[in-house]
Amino acid sequence: MKLIRNYLYNASYQILILLTPLITVPYVARVLGPSGVGIYSYTNSIITYFVLLGTIGITIYGNQQIAYHRDELYDRSKTFWEIEILQIINVFSVFFFFGIFLLIDHRYRLFMIFQSLQLLAGAFDISWFFMGIEDFKKTVFRNTLVKLGTLVLIFIFIKNKSDLGLYIFILAASQLFGNFTLWPYLKANIVKVKLTELKIWRHYLPALMLFIPQAANLVYQQVNKTMLGNLDSVSSVAYFDYADKLIKTVLAVVTATGVVMLPHMANLFVQNKIEKIKKYLYKSFQFVNLIAIPLAFGIASIAKTLAPLYFGSKFMVSGTLLIIEAPVVVIIGWSNVIGQQYMMPTKQVPSYTKSIVCGAIVNIILNIPLIELFGVIGAPVATLAAELTVTIYQLVCVRNQLILKSLFTDFWKYFSSGLVMFVVVYYLNSKMQMGIMSLLIQIGVGGLIYLSCLLLIQPILVVQAEKMIIGRIKGN
Repeated sequence: MKLIRNYLYNASYQILILLTPLITVPYVARVLGPSGVGIYSYTNSIITYFVLLGTIGITIYGNQQIAYHRDELYDRSKTFWEIEILQIINVFSVFFFFGIFLLIDHRYRLFMIFQSLQLLAGAFDISWFFMGIEDFKKTVFRNTLVKLGTLVLIFIFIKNKSDLGLYIFILAASQLFGNFTLWPYLKANIVKVKLTELKIWRHYLPALMLFIPQAANLVYQQVNKTMLGNLDSVSSVAYFDYADKLIKTVLAVVTATGVVMLPHMANLFVQNKIEKIKKYLYKSFQFVNLIAIPLAFGIASIAKTLAPLYFGSKFMVSGTLLIIEAPVVVIIGWSNVIGQQYMMPTKQVPSYTKSIVCGAIVNIILNIPLIELFGVIGAPVATLAAELTVTIYQLVCVRNQLILKSLFTDFWKYFSSGLVMFVVVYYLNSKMQMGIMSLLIQIGVGGLIYLSCLLLIQPILVVQAEKMIIGRIKGN
């Protein structure tokens, strides 16, 4: 039950991070227009590189290390301070290189300065600690309040295109403030450690090893926007960014299992419970199929009317991008289970790193000709190819360690149920008049069709869920 609670907490937290801008998207898209949104997305893609350099691989590494020492208060406290001080030192070092960048690149300088608050926020991000001790409730609660406050500020102060700078400042400053709000909770979870006992630099190389796959991962997440801004236009960046944001919001539900299971799997690995790790892994993979397949089919089926209705008529092309990119919800779901829930906690980081690097290379190689030939349409195609490369590479790496057939148990049942749902909803979407009520009806019908198909063909997870519900009812 604890794993389920943590999954729900983390899923809601990840959705919240992405949902805040998405709630404001219909408003901001109309106020700032494609050009303003494109400038924000372009400058945000640039600062993200510096944030990654500043935090290296600490988000995942810190989570993992705290999980290893979860039950030892002093060692946990010592590990926390070593990693956090390393993070602060590294972030402030990267500020020097950011200053050099501003001297070289004069475009959007003021907006970049506002964006740099995200880099400062990275120095004080300790969410990895609470994830490592498997306490997601505090993180969710505090950040919910901060994100809601951000929404209010945006609707109050952002009124026209000239408010672009203020919009960037509000988003970046809220991230910094949100990170500070977690610090008061540390008192109950760590003890004082003498500064002379800290060995800060012993964490640098291991964290750097995790930085490499994160950097490669970021490349094929952000390079599309950077290259679109340079090869096409900032408006194209906006079209792709909004479609990508919607996909990432859906993905947050799917990949939340990875953040929850990583510390749990790491703790099991320390105890040498390999078979138990595999048992959890097979179930996690099936769970991802259960939720990722209908989400991917669902978003593709309503994309053509969702994009212009949600983003505004100027963002019609985003609907096409959504359809092309929708399959990555399933593909990233698979790589998240194999990579973050198995390869990383079982210390197979080099193989995991190679998979991400291969994906980044494929993305960069394909982006240039595809964007040159097809414009903004080329970006999601390159993304799809990159994610597929990562997943196939990881499956090849673990083929002798895991039973691949067990990973894909009942896949055909989820896929066929999702396909039936897609056909019906896509037909309804093409025939019904565009509107919010129409979309809600289509989503409702799609959900009922998918659930009905699953109840009819009975995949293992559904059978287990039914038994658990019946057992609880009888118990009461």
